[in-house]
Amino acid sequence: MSLRSLTLGRRAYPVRPPESGIARRKSLWERIHLDPWLLGMLIVLMVAGLLVLYSASGQRIETVFAQGTRFCVALMGAVILAQFSPSTFQRWAPLAYGLGILMLLAVEVAGDMGMGAKRWLVIPGVIRFQPSELMKLAMPLMVAAYLSRRELPPRMRDLAACAVIIGVPIGLIANQPDLGTALLVGSAAVIVVLLAGLSWRLIAFFVVLAASALPLLWMNLHNYQRQRVLTFLNPDSDPLGAGWNIIQSTTAIGSGGLLGKGWLQGTQSQLEFLPERHTDFIIAVLGEEFGLVGMLVLLLLYLMIVMRGLWLAGCAHDTFGRLFAGSIILTFFIYVFVNVGMVSGILPVVGVPLPLVSYGGTSSVTLMAGFGILMSIHSHRRLLPR
Repeated sequence: MSLRSLTLGRRAYPVRPPESGIARRKSLWERIHLDPWLLGMLIVLMVAGLLVLYSASGQRIETVFAQGTRFCVALMGAVILAQFSPSTFQRWAPLAYGLGILMLLAVEVAGDMGMGAKRWLVIPGVIRFQPSELMKLAMPLMVAAYLSRRELPPRMRDLAACAVIIGVPIGLIANQPDLGTALLVGSAAVIVVLLAGLSWRLIAFFVVLAASALPLLWMNLHNYQRQRVLTFLNPDSDPLGAGWNIIQSTTAIGSGGLLGKGWLQGTQSQLEFLPERHTDFIIAVLGEEFGLVGMLVLLLLYLMIVMRGLWLAGCAHDTFGRLFAGSIILTFFIYVFVNVGMVSGILPVVGVPLPLVSYGGTSSVTLMAGFGILMSIHSHRRLLPR
């Protein structure tokens, strides 16, 4: 690189010109479009999840192997998606959204029943998956793509269009019935709208509108959904029935104390008092075996992932990137908050798995796909000269 001279008095000092954005991109990690810090923390989280899952599953190595295989698929998916530019995802958004709607309709017609709900599609001998999980990615993708082409903050007609985009899949998911997932899918898209710059007056108006609709929502809930809310308010009202889950989970967490009983030494989990211990209530297993310290370490890891994700989202140089990246990482935070709150008794039980720790394939692949797109948005950003 040629050097210019800056003359001060009689002496000339060579000065290197500012590096261009192209030169600054030529690091290994940016050439493969990955963020090493975020990727490393996600891998640490997956490994920790496998250790807890081994205990929560009753020491079934085949369960851990199956989950590890899913994690490998999820990681490969994230790496592959990170290679595409954000403009590609922006173009794909309507296709992904439309495909998600078609799959939700297919669930209505030919879905597989499980635990009293029709939520799964089955390709015999190939895969069994939950289309509503895919909408957690397709919904914010579609809303971000739509708003990025409009003037911001969004006008009322754009908000009305977003309401239709959000409302159709939420109605289909709630009809399965799966109200918890419907609310989470809707929250992912609503976050995009909020990040687009809604005024506080509009936000307050929609909050009041939602609160006024609560009685109507209550009247349309299924009996088991109403029971979950009542159990949340008073778990001891039915300790051997609807309150069993939350009572056992809080007992397991409390019995762990400060340092826990030790890996594989939990009584509530190993003696199978704790229900759904390898899925929704897996953090109760961790709390019993590793105590408060173990739970705080896990929550700190989640916090570091969220902070890194927010930093990457803040580096995006276009509207679509900022809206979608912000939604992905804030939705991830909501999943963690809801699961921990549910298991500890401060929120109703809604069946939300702990991200990348609970047993499950579709949710892991969807989450890692979102992180892959997040890293794509960061690594493909238009770098500006310093």
